[in-house]
Amino acid sequence: MTGTIINAAAVLVGGAIGLAANRRVSLANQRRIKLLLALLTVVAGGIMIWDGLKGGFTHGGFIHVTKLLVVVLAALMLGSLTGYFLGVQRRLNKLGQYAKERFSKAQTAGTANASEGFVTCTLLFCVTPMAILGSIEDGLTGSFKILALKAAMDGLSTIAFAATFGWSVLLSLVPLVAYQGTLTLLARYLQPVMEQRALLDSINLAGGFLVLCIVLILLEVKKVELANYLPALIYAPLLMWLLG
Repeated sequence: MTGTIINAAAVLVGGAIGLAANRRVSLANQRRIKLLLALLTVVAGGIMIWDGLKGGFTHGGFIHVTKLLVVVLAALMLGSLTGYFLGVQRRLNKLGQYAKERFSKAQTAGTANASEGFVTCTLLFCVTPMAILGSIEDGLTGSFKILALKAAMDGLSTIAFAATFGWSVLLSLVPLVAYQGTLTLLARYLQPVMEQRALLDSINLAGGFLVLCIVLILLEVKKVELANYLPALIYAPLLMWLLG
């Protein structure tokens, strides 16, 4: 739950700054912040990949690491296909677009009610691949690297949201904590089984590759349908378990 607590604290601080300053972060500063977050994301993804490879080598040497890499690549491909056919990214995009439209309308009109701020921030904070990926990582490994990065992004966004919607953005803390906390607790419940069967390495490795994709999105280098790859976090340990 540490990652979720940090995330909630960042939203709270960002909201307080936004309410006090009543203005958004400049575009120049936004670009600098994005670059910094991209660098931190590379580090976080690299650490996850290293942890996965190191764990694989510890559990079975070079042959096991080779099998682990093949399994994770297969899981990413299967996950992408599954996510595509289920329309995971498409559905999340619709919810995200709906929230952004509400935000744009509120900015244009110059006024916004409490429900608009609550709904907009809840959708933008909860309906993201990082919320799912980070909560699972927090529950399974106790690491909150992904949620810490998400916290920085959410905190900065909240400054702008608070300047537009007012105090209502802080209400989104309730569904944020409930949603991410539930995912973390569910993952923690599965952690002993995953650890006993040495399946955490596959999740670390798959998760690390997904985190690196976030860099492409942050820097707007390439549009990656990251949410479609989330089923890979299920396929990776499942394939490792089936292959023994």
